[in-house]
Amino acid sequence: MLFPATLAGSLPKPPWLAETNKLWPQWQAQGEALAEAKRDATLLWLKLQEDAGLDVVGDGEQSRQHFVHGFLEAVDGIDFEHKVEMGIRADRYKAMVPQVVGPLKLKGRVHATEAKLARAHTKRKLKFTLPGPMTIVDTVADRHYGDRVKMAMAFAELLNQEARALEADGVDVVQFDEPAFNVYMKEAAGWGVQALELAAAGLACTTAVHICYGYGIQANIDWKKSLGEQWRQYEQVFPALAKSSIRQVSLECIHSHVPIDLIRLLDGKDVLVGVIDVASNAVETPEQVADTLGRALQYAARERIYACTNCGMAPMPREVAVKKLEALARGAALARQRYG
Repeated sequence: MLFPATLAGSLPKPPWLAETNKLWPQWQAQGEALAEAKRDATLLWLKLQEDAGLDVVGDGEQSRQHFVHGFLEAVDGIDFEHKVEMGIRADRYKAMVPQVVGPLKLKGRVHATEAKLARAHTKRKLKFTLPGPMTIVDTVADRHYGDRVKMAMAFAELLNQEARALEADGVDVVQFDEPAFNVYMKEAAGWGVQALELAAAGLACTTAVHICYGYGIQANIDWKKSLGEQWRQYEQVFPALAKSSIRQVSLECIHSHVPIDLIRLLDGKDVLVGVIDVASNAVETPEQVADTLGRALQYAARERIYACTNCGMAPMPREVAVKKLEALARGAALARQRYG
């Protein structure tokens, strides 16, 4: 099938699970009540994605407070009790982050519960997202390694352990989220991609990397306004990714200043074209989605193009997210009619 519809990762949390419209929400329950709420929210969003018509679904990251810290909570050597304020993404905004205080080691499985739950309740292809090594390094305070590359490789080894376990759980696509690739471009094309390769080593399932310009929060919106008429950050890392073993690249496209012809640098890769804007509550029309996919067809083979969101939808109102997912699927169907 041409233009399968999928999502970048996160979806809004219901108000009975966590605070709404926030990137770093507080949970509304504790203990087993919280665990049950996480399971219920995961099942809810699986159903809503299927109803919307998505072809590749995910857990919506309902069990994670934040896309990075949700993984770090299962890692020994990290101090969450004494968070410090740190500028992340090159000081684009401040956040309270945990500290790396010793050698890194997984405490056990990280996402077994939600991955197995999702696999048992959908027959569609299942994507599971993990934070990429470079982005993790950019979202913690280092008090142990003293070397970003060394710490990134240590995180990559842990990510690989969990990714292999997710594949054994029946996950079809393991995606690593690397928004830091659009901030530290030269490093990303070097040790960033090397760490990503280590995180994905040995996987037989589909591997993907998501690189965007961030969630639809004010700090990211303001940053985008400073980037000029053409956003060419992808130009530096795409050639390195084209040479890598990663099979899919998810990128921001609609309502951005990214020259769409840059996707030609991803020759041989599946391209997950961002056709849904997560920085606006305005719902795209199916025609707009199909038009964006049509522009991508000029630079990538049609059998390699997926319809996707620009980024995650965690801070977005739920009703808006649902309508945008419906527009995503309908637009992909319209593109199949036009270009199939």
